[in-house]
Amino acid sequence: MAGQLKTGLSAIGSDDFNVYEAVGGARGIAESVLPGFVFLLVFACTRQLQLTILIAGILAIVQLLIRLCQRQSWLGALTGMVSVAICLIWAWLSKDARNYYVPGFIANVVWIVGLGGSLLCKLPSIGFIIEYIRQPVLKDCRVWIQQWRQDEKLYKAYWRVTLLWLVMFVLRLGVQLPLYVSHRLTWLGTTRLVMGLPLFAMVIWFSWLFIIQPYHDHYHPGESTEQQ
Repeated sequence: MAGQLKTGLSAIGSDDFNVYEAVGGARGIAESVLPGFVFLLVFACTRQLQLTILIAGILAIVQLLIRLCQRQSWLGALTGMVSVAICLIWAWLSKDARNYYVPGFIANVVWIVGLGGSLLCKLPSIGFIIEYIRQPVLKDCRVWIQQWRQDEKLYKAYWRVTLLWLVMFVLRLGVQLPLYVSHRLTWLGTTRLVMGLPLFAMVIWFSWLFIIQPYHDHYHPGESTEQQ
């Protein structure tokens, strides 16, 4: 997921934005959907938690090996495997398949707090991340921040997009947590898949629609842009 976030946010400032590429293409889709789908499918069919964890764990290792054999970033591959491993270990230690989804709940809470806090501080975090990806800075951060905050249209776009992302994480938690509490594992897993990559792709697309014109006007004044 972390890799998809970086890929998606990196693509938002591009005129030739493509949703498929923004979510990582076929590899990104497979690596995002397969672990949760396999976990849900195997457990629903067997009701054996240990077997489910074993198969899902083997899948994560295979995905890691494929990335390494294709000379992809080992750090990105390892990060994806570790995130899946945390979910599997949590379920295994608790002896409860529902707890496979608990780390996701925690991540949603962290994002909600971070995004909401950034809006209250008038420093929309999605805009901050996009700007940092465009131009990483290690000093004179105040000057760097003011350069894009003083552009009213760009700042408003970043504020709205950060709010959009906040709504996404609130919706995920608001819909999925009651299913967890009520022990509706099949519905929880299905909802997790639907509100995972598909919802993320939609939010990325709307983020681009909100941002591209003021972003282009700020960094490429005088040039026309064509929204796709």
